[in-house]
Amino acid sequence: MIRVREVRVIDDEGQQLGVLPTTEALALAQEKGLDLVEVAANAVPPVCRILDYGQYKYELQKREREAKRKQKSQTFKEIRLRVKIDVNDLRTKLRRAGEFLDEGDRVKVTVQFRGREMSHANLGRDLLDRAAGILEEHGVVERPPLLEGRNMFIVMAPPEKRAEKKNGATDGATAASASNGETIADAVVAKGLTVEPEPTEQAQHAENEEPQGNSQAV
Repeated sequence: MIRVREVRVIDDEGQQLGVLPTTEALALAQEKGLDLVEVAANAVPPVCRILDYGQYKYELQKREREAKRKQKSQTFKEIRLRVKIDVNDLRTKLRRAGEFLDEGDRVKVTVQFRGREMSHANLGRDLLDRAAGILEEHGVVERPPLLEGRNMFIVMAPPEKRAEKKNGATDGATAASASNGETIADAVVAKGLTVEPEPTEQAQHAENEEPQGNSQAV
């Protein structure tokens, strides 16, 4: 309820009507079958608009949802991979990355190197490139592979506009994946990525105990 005696009025067509007694402004709104809504309470005098309050409230809620969506698009999610990642683990992680992108989140896909894997950083780059290719229907690469310490990563972001899928036939692996219900991991294997199981604790221990005097990298 508007309690001040005078208000600055803007009509339903956006025209400035100047400062009017509140009772007169209310009467004008009622004549049009609309509402007198206070839009700038801190102004002197307060600013009111003649409008449909239901529509006004809807527009406010729409703007709030849009603001939240834009804010959410700045959220970072991270997916961590290993050079010798298990196929099932890779399938799960990349599927989740696709879900994050579909929800509007930016995704950081990181490959972690352990021990002498650092001497084969190209394997991490290849894994990231292949992951980006598999996720291309969900997002675009915002930052190319970057090495920081013992980690290499890319950043993917949801595209602003997704191109509509064509109704015609698609190429090779994509068509086979869609028709046979193959998973992301199957697509990785189809594209030629070989993955090895994680070394056992015993194997890792044996690997770390190298004979002295032999510094050759594997």
